Amino acid sequence: MRRQVWASMDQEHRASLMQRGLDDIFDPALRASIGELIDDVRERGDAALCDALATFDRIEIEPHGLRVTDDELDSALVSEAVDRSIDDAITHLRTFNEAQLERSADWSIESEPGLTVGEKITPISSAGLFTPSGKASYPSVAYQLAVPAVVAGVPELALVVPPVPGGSGEVDPAVLVVCRKLGIRTVFRTNGPSGIAALGFGTESIPKVRKVVGPGSPAVTIAQVEMQRYGMATMMLLGPTESLVIADHSADPEVLAADLLIEAEHGTDSSVVLLTPSSTLADAVDSELDRQVAMLPGARAEAARASLGPNGGCVLVDDLDTAVEVANEFAAEHLQVIVDDRELDGVLAQLVNAGEILVGQHTPFSAGNFIIGCPASLPTSGFAHVSSGVTADTFLKRTAVARADERAIARMAPSVIALAEHEGFPAHAAALRLRQG
Repeated sequence: MRRQVWASMDQEHRASLMQRGLDDIFDPALRASIGELIDDVRERGDAALCDALATFDRIEIEPHGLRVTDDELDSALVSEAVDRSIDDAITHLRTFNEAQLERSADWSIESEPGLTVGEKITPISSAGLFTPSGKASYPSVAYQLAVPAVVAGVPELALVVPPVPGGSGEVDPAVLVVCRKLGIRTVFRTNGPSGIAALGFGTESIPKVRKVVGPGSPAVTIAQVEMQRYGMATMMLLGPTESLVIADHSADPEVLAADLLIEAEHGTDSSVVLLTPSSTLADAVDSELDRQVAMLPGARAEAARASLGPNGGCVLVDDLDTAVEVANEFAAEHLQVIVDDRELDGVLAQLVNAGEILVGQHTPFSAGNFIIGCPASLPTSGFAHVSSGVTADTFLKRTAVARADERAIARMAPSVIALAEHEGFPAHAAALRLRQG
């Protein structure tokens, strides 16, 4: 691991630690390229999607082949173990999201005699789900996005996924199994960024949706950001992957090293940080990482070295209070806390910025990613300061509802008239004077 000491880091080095990934995501040349791709999809629809697949994915598909057929969905198979695991994950996700939905009910109160105010909670009308493909098979992304949308009751759902690399257009069967289990039949094989654009504009084959969510490469992320200019809602940002662990002397270094490698193996653009006041623990973890990284396949080992090297590493802090301050500023996608039980409640009480908080060494990131049921599609690059993971709430909207009777509007009239006249809106005031007779 790269090792730094927080108290000795100047402002530039501290800012660099917090900045992770944003320069790559918003690279001007990449933005320009994605902008051209978006314009092409807007102008040429399905033809542009097929050209993007041929250019970027080396896969030739005619427009009629963009949609995954019912036969493909119905015949998709995975091993019995994976099938059972998908069911396990879906069950946990339903439990979490249904519980959240119960707490998102309509409400109203009488705020003064004769005036009732409240909210009506309803699902958004349509949503698009993007599941990546390329580095690996990602059924977990499909169900992490789809279960909350299904539980929320979104009436129109479409999922786009790039074809399996090196094939002739086949889609990952594990993703199709997830779709089949959840009743999602509107599935398309597209290049990532162009698929995002297609969902935002609508094409001859792909329906236009109001909101698109899903993690991906910087190109996919830029496509989502750029499509907001055309009225498509999205979430900021879902990728690249990152994790942060706060640990003290009580942590088992062998297990801690293994947990650090969970998110570190994703890619060379991932960021993994260990915050600890114990240099003894850092030394022991370093030794374990040397051993465990050597056991990873080449590409995963390369990713781990980047994630724990120039992209992250160990930061030694003076105490756990400082660790909390740094963690809140970092606002990690995935945060794990491994501290002495006597310190745990105090640390948890202070943590406010994180996509998720996993507590203890029996709650590793991989369990959160796959099975636990809490959201695992989470804000990255510091956006956990202002946003949350993908849950049923992501696919709901709140509409304010108010009703005033004659008594209440008469009581409010002088205030409305005074403010209307102050801001220069005579019709606003006139509507209230009319009611005064």
